[in-house]
Amino acid sequence: MRILYKFIFGLLYLLSLLPLRVLYIVSDFIYLLVYHVVGYRKRLVRRHLAESFPEKSETQRRAIERGFYSWFCDYLVETIKLLSISKRQMMRHMRFTGVDKVNEAVERGQSVGCYLGHFCNWEWITSLPLWATQAAQCTQIYHVLENKEFDRLFLHLRSRFGAESIPMAETLRRIARYRAERQPIIMGYISDQIPFWNNIHHWLDFLHHDTPVLTGTEKIMRGTRQAVFYIDVRRIRRGYYEAHFVPITDHPEQTTEWQLTDRYFQLLEASIRRQPECYLWTHNRWKRSHEEYNLRLDPATGIVNLTDSVEELRRKRDAATAQDNNPQ
Repeated sequence: MRILYKFIFGLLYLLSLLPLRVLYIVSDFIYLLVYHVVGYRKRLVRRHLAESFPEKSETQRRAIERGFYSWFCDYLVETIKLLSISKRQMMRHMRFTGVDKVNEAVERGQSVGCYLGHFCNWEWITSLPLWATQAAQCTQIYHVLENKEFDRLFLHLRSRFGAESIPMAETLRRIARYRAERQPIIMGYISDQIPFWNNIHHWLDFLHHDTPVLTGTEKIMRGTRQAVFYIDVRRIRRGYYEAHFVPITDHPEQTTEWQLTDRYFQLLEASIRRQPECYLWTHNRWKRSHEEYNLRLDPATGIVNLTDSVEELRRKRDAATAQDNNPQ
């Protein structure tokens, strides 16, 4: 496995040495394969766009679709470029604005929590240490990949400029350690993933979908009193992005339940509507419906059934309803 990792790493590193303008030629070729030949998840993307933008014409949605696949292929080669891109070049291609507000929070000893989504190039956000105060440790929460070689590769990519990747399962332990050391942190949370059935606590309207959302980020921010920001990213042109820190609150502990989560999704939706082609439409974000959740949830115990199929759950519900209507 170690030999395989070295081979993959070496191959990708050599590819990353190519100038971005050459890598974008590679991206154009990948686009032809992914979109026109393979049609990678095209049916899912098309459905997501139709449901998210019912007000747009079919022609407009197809333009977004093509733009998405083009951007997605750019994202792939831009991520590979992280292996060798210099600090100076990185700062030219990924700019941050509003960092002064973040630095002010750190200077008064407060840690910072930053909401972001699978929008524009989230991998390049790991270059934030080049812009933020050196008094803070930049960190990001991540899901450990099942493939150990690729997990190791992405950890290397995300730590090149000094950011630390923290496995989700270790989040609270690491935050507690930093607090004990009186070390302020700037922590990034990509919070638009779909939660597991037994971790659904809140639903909201997101892009015309009744959407179950992650609420753990809000709980961490409120519990540790992090100053809360949203990172509003936009693609200026091919290979150039700008990320602006939008302040949400310095006192998350004073907010009501789900207020931060709702605000995050409002801001994320505004970003997506501005540049819809730069969102990750291939992710099956709406595969869990409220109807199925209600079937799986036992309201008496609060336990969520994770094993039965939808058909079996419906059969049990219908049997229980029939028994209630015809008591012996």
